[in-house]
Amino acid sequence: MTTKGTRRQFKPEFKKDAVALVPEQGYSISKAAEAVETTASNLRRWLKGLKQEEGGVRLDTGERAELDRFRRKNKQSLMEKETLKKASAFFAKEMK
Repeated sequence: MTTKGTRRQFKPEFKKDAVALVPEQGYSISKAAEAVETTASNLRRWLKGLKQEEGGVRLDTGERAELDRFRRKNKQSLMEKETLKKASAFFAKEMK
C-alpha cells in the first residue's frame, strides 16, 4: 500500500497487459483492476489511452520521444540558421 501523497508508477507494458485482461480474458473492468491492484478508473483511463494510440489519435511513448527529439533538432537548426544569417550580414558589411 502506498502512503498518502505518493503515486504508484506503472510501466506502459504493465498497462497494456492489464487492459488486455478485459477483452482477451473476459474480465470486467472492476475485476481486472482488482487483479492488477489498481483502481477501475485507472484501468478505464488506460483503456481509453490505448484505444487512442491504436486509432492514431494519441502518440505512444516511442512516438512521443521521437517527436521530442525532432523538435529539439529543429530548434537547434533554427538557431544555427539565425547565427549564419547574422554572420553573413556582418561579413557583407565588412566587404563594402
